[in-house]
Amino acid sequence: MSDHLHSIHLNENPRRELFRQARIQLEGACGLPTLLGSVPTPSADVDLEAVTRSIAPMAPGGPCHFQLKDGEQFHPLTVGVNTVGRLPDNSVVIRDEHVSRRHCAVVVHTSGQCEVHDIASKNGTLLNGKKIAGPTRLRPGDQITLCTKKLMFVAEPTDGPKVAS
Repeated sequence: MSDHLHSIHLNENPRRELFRQARIQLEGACGLPTLLGSVPTPSADVDLEAVTRSIAPMAPGGPCHFQLKDGEQFHPLTVGVNTVGRLPDNSVVIRDEHVSRRHCAVVVHTSGQCEVHDIASKNGTLLNGKKIAGPTRLRPGDQITLCTKKLMFVAEPTDGPKVAS
């Protein structure tokens, strides 16, 4: 599991317990293949391109790259847990004082399915205008709202035009 989710910024209060519960739920939702896919390979002798092809997400129509679009900026997502928030060590850093330090996470499964999880953020995470209560599946074109910040979930085929933009 990502070290990003072992946060020390929360004091001993109810939010710390909510964060712990969210982390446990997120770890349970990933599954072993997804967690293994997110672990970096330590050996320089490994053919990284072959490893990437073997764990590349599959979606109808073939392999895809997944991204979060923030205005004109695209944030690539990798297989495994992609944390989103203000802290600079998140996978996707959002420079907005209203967004939590660790606001949500997008899990990209090796199967090609993606889901968004709120990580006990103070103001919650909305998907297409509705607050999510638990892990929620993502589809191309979905809008993720973190306070006033809006991100679009994009699936781009590896060998063709964007599915959603």
